[in-house]
Amino acid sequence: MAPNDMTSNVTLLHTIPGALDQLGIGRSTLYELMASGEIQTVKIGSRTLIAHDELVRFVGALKAGVGA
Repeated sequence: MAPNDMTSNVTLLHTIPGALDQLGIGRSTLYELMASGEIQTVKIGSRTLIAHDELVRFVGALKAGVGA
């Protein structure tokens, strides 16, 4: 299956609680990362969502030791 295949079982956009579950961090830490721009968000209507690819990018940057 191609990495960008829309039929995969990956949730493309996560709610704040969903992102917290994926990252295993606290709510205030996530909001700090969002406020600093280390994690980018998208808005759909009044909802703030975080793309799955953004979570993967953030964790990858941490693992590479380059900061997020």
